Amino acid sequence: MSSPHPAPARMPLHRALMRLFPYARRDLPRIGLGGLSALGASIVALLIPTALEWIVGGPLSTGETGPVVWGALAVLGLGLLEALMVYLRRWLVLAPATSIEYNVRTSFYNRLQKLPIEFHDRWQGGQLLSRMMQDIGLIRRWMAFGLIMLVVNLLTVIIGSVLLFQWHWMLGTVFLVASIPILIQAFRFDRTYGVLSRRSQDQQGDLATSVEESVHGIRVLKAFGRGPYALGRFRKQAQSLRATEMSKAREIAIVDFVLVLMPELAFAACLALGIWLAASGDIGISQLFAFFAMATILRWPIESIGFLFSFMLDARTATDRVFEVFDAVDTITDPAEPARIDEPRGALAFEGARFRYQDARDHERDLLDGIDLELVPGETMALVGLTGSGKTTLTTLPTRLYDVTGGRVTLDGVDVRDLALRDLRTQIATAFEDATLFSASVRENVLLGRDDLDLFSPEADRVLAEALDVAQAEFVADLPEKEATMIGEEGMSLSGGQRQRLALARAVAARPRVIVMDDPLSALDVDTEERVQEGLTRVLAGTTALIVAHRPSTVALADRVALLEDGRIAAVGTHTELMASSPAYRAVISSIEEDERQAEALRTDSIRIIEEETR
Repeated sequence: MSSPHPAPARMPLHRALMRLFPYARRDLPRIGLGGLSALGASIVALLIPTALEWIVGGPLSTGETGPVVWGALAVLGLGLLEALMVYLRRWLVLAPATSIEYNVRTSFYNRLQKLPIEFHDRWQGGQLLSRMMQDIGLIRRWMAFGLIMLVVNLLTVIIGSVLLFQWHWMLGTVFLVASIPILIQAFRFDRTYGVLSRRSQDQQGDLATSVEESVHGIRVLKAFGRGPYALGRFRKQAQSLRATEMSKAREIAIVDFVLVLMPELAFAACLALGIWLAASGDIGISQLFAFFAMATILRWPIESIGFLFSFMLDARTATDRVFEVFDAVDTITDPAEPARIDEPRGALAFEGARFRYQDARDHERDLLDGIDLELVPGETMALVGLTGSGKTTLTTLPTRLYDVTGGRVTLDGVDVRDLALRDLRTQIATAFEDATLFSASVRENVLLGRDDLDLFSPEADRVLAEALDVAQAEFVADLPEKEATMIGEEGMSLSGGQRQRLALARAVAARPRVIVMDDPLSALDVDTEERVQEGLTRVLAGTTALIVAHRPSTVALADRVALLEDGRIAAVGTHTELMASSPAYRAVISSIEEDERQAEALRTDSIRIIEEETR
């Protein structure tokens, strides 16, 4: 699917392109000067036929060589002046066009960062990437070249057509009549090409998504031998894009055919008419020569209109696609008057919290159906439940990755929706099961949440060392450049356990009042997990922790355990209390232990196979 929703109804062309005005406001004066330079170049070019008329009708007809030389120098001077104007146009518009591109691109990226997770759930990464790179780049090229040249060439055609009447009204009328089919074709082209342009750019986004997914999932595709399957899917999408591009090319070919044919027909008609008028004495040879020189100069502006018009429609589509992201509703924002917590303690509570995903059907119950749970400051609470019970979803609510659809979540008695997002996410840190790392150094990844530190200060060194120690990430010392080692895309050059430990170190380094962990130690062995828990207890003393547990060892290390069942907290207590009082809890623990046994058996078999292959 190209985008999460059908493309909205297209607004008028001028309104769509005017949406770029706020990003171009400061640079418009220089772009305007560039346009004036381009117009000046065209006007200078239009003066050349007048000079030629004087040369042919004057000294050339009388055989005087001196005036001919001066006339030739005048034409040369006009040509040099035209070239200078073209150079000025390029020099004037280059910097402002790239500035506009920079402004739009940085605003677009900032918008992506601010939009809620539910937006990113709906949008394909390739679609966003194609808008960020291709569409904004196309807008820049349009501002630097297409916009100026379309306006200038249209004015050139209009001015030149008017000047044609100065030599003979009948010849000018022929050119005027020849423009009627061009106008008719332009209106048809606008309707058909605009639709094709949108379809093409959406399909390019789909293609980018396929490339992105296959690159990220290359290990899976290779492991299952599904490269040919992925290639087949890609080929179908590429063929669809090719068909759309061919349709676009046909539309451009038709309009170019008309734009080339009509001036040629007008030339032929004017030649026949001009000979007749010259024979009858109604027009001089010099005037006829100047007329055809002017008509020749107008050929390029006329023929370029098709290309420039298609360029404009592509830019208009790119603008629509970019502003679809800008227009997306940001549902998770700072309150008008943010509350403050004067004495942070780390008390986290869910009070009748409800949540349902945006694509849930009306008849389905809420995934979280009235959660009541309170964590006292400094407490470590494990959250257990069967697969699909909503444990991971619950961990996204404290930091407002999603907002509750009912009830509330409080931090130290304050609704998290009443806090500024920056303050909230400074006090609550999250460590995810799927550890995401960035293409940066180990130091930059671990200290990501500490923008209050100079990255290479002694204090940053101390925080980094402590966080790595707590996360048992001693492997960093063995990396080629230690903490300065660059991590590949998504950290795939590291093992799963190494990625998880760096992600945990990142959460520890943030020094939050509350830490929420979605089974961040699943890739660690039990001994390492216990050492990590001891380090967390030592370094984050007084920090409240909510840990989604998928292992019995994690549950055993918690102060209390909460059982999530059917979207509600069914029981809360110590592990021993719940084992004695809750059959549902015993069933969940039994399921967790069975999963752990199967995982351990799988690890043992893998080790045995590797040892046999190496012998």
